Amino acid sequence: MFFHKKKEVRKTYDPAVRKPLIRVSICTGEQTAGFRNLKTINFEVVMLIRDEADMDEFRNMYGIEGEIEHFY
Repeated sequence: MFFHKKKEVRKTYDPAVRKPLIRVSICTGEQTAGFRNLKTINFEVVMLIRDEADMDEFRNMYGIEGEIEHFY
């Protein structure tokens, strides 16, 4: 058996076209991270946020720094 370290995959996004957001359910409080297309206002879900580790993973995956806006 060979054990390989999982490669960190850095994805990119165009801030002029897409904005990172956290969508929060009003009923359950469930949070999903993704991107809103600034032209069509569509929200593309990337991952479920269960805790701060998931939030850090989302930030690291796309190189996002600072606070990410929440919307309901």
